[in-house]
Amino acid sequence: MAKPMTKSQVADYLAKKTESSKKLATQFLEEFSELAYHEAKNTFTLPGIGKLVLVNRKARLGRNPKTGETIKIPAKRVVKFRVAKAAKDAILGKK
Repeated sequence: MAKPMTKSQVADYLAKKTESSKKLATQFLEEFSELAYHEAKNTFTLPGIGKLVLVNRKARLGRNPKTGETIKIPAKRVVKFRVAKAAKDAILGKK
């Protein structure tokens, strides 16, 4: 299995594709990340890729796998990423 691309590799690729500097591509990635973090509270959509969604999880009962003891898991807010259908079809192929 291939290793995932690093931030530097992504910036280098974007710089070559857009015929700009690597510094500008890195700055774009950083600003894009900041925008995604800030807007995730309102659902941040990346067209063709997916969206970041803030979800409230209910409190529930769980089990400690080591002891088998039942424990109460508190309610919490989590960030989820929902992959767009176009991305799924492009990566996995259409059925």
